[in-house]
Amino acid sequence: QADKRGKNKLSVLRMSDLCRIPGSGREKTEKELDDEMLGDAWKHENDDDSDSSSSDEEDEEEELDPVLENYSFPHSGGGINRIRVCPHNPSVVGVWGENGEVSLYDIGGAIDMLDRSSLSSNARKNDGNLAMNKEVRKMRKDPFFVYSGHSTEGYAIDWSRVTPGRLATADCDGNIHIWNATHPVTPNDIVAKYGSKSQSSPWSNSSFQVEPMYAAHGDNLDNPSVEDLQWSPTEATVLASAECGGYVRIYDIRCPGKAMISNKIHSGGADVNVISWNKLVGNLLATGGDDGSFSVFDLRNFQTADASIPPKPLARFHSHRTPITSLEWHPTDESMIAVSDDNGTYVYDLSIEEDDPENNMNEEEAAVEGVIPPQLLFVHSGSDMTKEVHWHPQIPSCIATTSLSGYSVFIPSNL
Repeated sequence: QADKRGKNKLSVLRMSDLCRIPGSGREKTEKELDDEMLGDAWKHENDDDSDSSSSDEEDEEEELDPVLENYSFPHSGGGINRIRVCPHNPSVVGVWGENGEVSLYDIGGAIDMLDRSSLSSNARKNDGNLAMNKEVRKMRKDPFFVYSGHSTEGYAIDWSRVTPGRLATADCDGNIHIWNATHPVTPNDIVAKYGSKSQSSPWSNSSFQVEPMYAAHGDNLDNPSVEDLQWSPTEATVLASAECGGYVRIYDIRCPGKAMISNKIHSGGADVNVISWNKLVGNLLATGGDDGSFSVFDLRNFQTADASIPPKPLARFHSHRTPITSLEWHPTDESMIAVSDDNGTYVYDLSIEEDDPENNMNEEEAAVEGVIPPQLLFVHSGSDMTKEVHWHPQIPSCIATTSLSGYSVFIPSNL
C-alpha cells in the first residue's frame, strides 16, 4: 500500500536470466564440504588455482545477472488487498481494492511488450527483426470493468479452473458474489471470434455478469467476514469459503442462499484466514488459521452427524507461532504444500512419517505450539511479514513470495 492513495499500482513483472545468488554459482566439492564441517570452509590446496577459479566465477556471475522488468497500471481505488490472474487467460487480472471495488484489468499489452523487450541477445543476433515483428496488443492502463456492488472491502477472490471466466468474490460483511463472462475467454476462442489479437481488446464493462449469491448467515453473524475462497478443481459449481469465527463452508451455486456444508473447524473460534483445494486429489482441503495452525481435511468425511462436533482433520500442525497468511498445494506433487506466516515460508511433505513408530508424536504432543514435525522439509526466512506464497506452475519446485520487505523467488535446496 502506497503512502498516497494515487500511487497504488498493479505491477506486471518479468524475471529472466535467473541464477544462483552471488557466491553460490559453483557446487562445493566433497573436500570443501569436509573442510566446512571442520570450520575451514572453501579452503583450496592450490592458492593460485583458487584465485584463478574465483576470478572465473566472478566473471560468470557478472554475465548471469538476473533481469527484472516491470510495467505498472495505476489503481485509483487505493490499496490493493489481493489479486488473482484468470487461469484460462493470463491477460485478465482481478483486483480487490480497499475502497470496496473489484477491478478487472487487461494486461495483455504489457505481457506482449515485456516478451518483446526480453528477447535474448542470441535471438536478436539470429534475427534482428525478431523483436520488432512480435505483435503487441493495444495497451489499456485503466481497468475495463469496475464492480462496486459489494457493501464493503474484502480479500476473498478466486477464478474457477473448470469454467472459463467464472469468478467468485466475497467481502468482510459475508457476502459472496459470482461472476460469469458474457463472451469467449480463452485466447484461442477470442481470436476465433474477434480476429487477430492485435486488434482492439474484446474486454469491456459488459464482459461480465455479476450476481449476489450468498449473504451472511449461520452462527457467526457478529463477525461474518469471508477471508478466502477456493473453487473446486473438479466441480464447476462448487466452492469453499474460509470465514471468521473458525468456519469453513462448502457452497453449490445451483442452490443460492445457503451453504451445503458448514463446520466450525476451530473449537476456540480462531479465524480461518486461508484455504487451498488440492488440484490433484480433489477431496483434500487445507486450511490456515489465525492461531498459527494449519490443517488438512478429507471432504468425504467433512460432514459430521453432530453439528456441534468439529470434523477431525487428517493432519493438524501447530508449529507456527504467528497467523498463517497463505498456503498452496504443489502443482505436481499431491502431498507437498507451501505455507507462510509472518516470519517466513515453509515447505511440508505430508507423505513423510516418523522412522521409528515408537517415537511418533501423539495428538496432544503434536498440538504443542512450536514442535517441529518431521514433515517440515524447508524453511525460508529473512522476509518481513510474508503475505502470499505461490508455486511456479512450470518451473519445478520454484516458489515466489510477496512480503513487506519485497519479493523472493527461490527453489528449496533439498527439493
